[in-house]
Amino acid sequence: QLQLVESGGGLVQPGGSLRLSCAASGVTLDRYGIGWFRQAPGKGREGVSFISNGGDRTNYADSVKGRFTISRDNAKNTVSLQMNSLKPEDTAVYYCNAAVGVLNYWGQGTQVTVSS
Repeated sequence: QLQLVESGGGLVQPGGSLRLSCAASGVTLDRYGIGWFRQAPGKGREGVSFISNGGDRTNYADSVKGRFTISRDNAKNTVSLQMNSLKPEDTAVYYCNAAVGVLNYWGQGTQVTVSS
């Protein structure tokens, strides 16, 4: 069974950067499209970015376009989210999701806090 573990979260000042990683075990990721989602306190979970299984298609929420970059390394079974120019409104728990067909897996999340 596929297991996902996010890492790389933390506390950063506005304008700073973080790089989140989603590491998979149990199954290779190359069949799965991978999405990053986030959930801020008191809000619903929202999609942040997506990358196709081959890495040839990506998309981003309007709120993060030009600041975040998603990438994947299928050989290392990881997907990363580079987050630059962070804003306080980016504060949330970030989750990665792997999906193919009816199969859908979530990690446990990593906290990102943007504050001075």
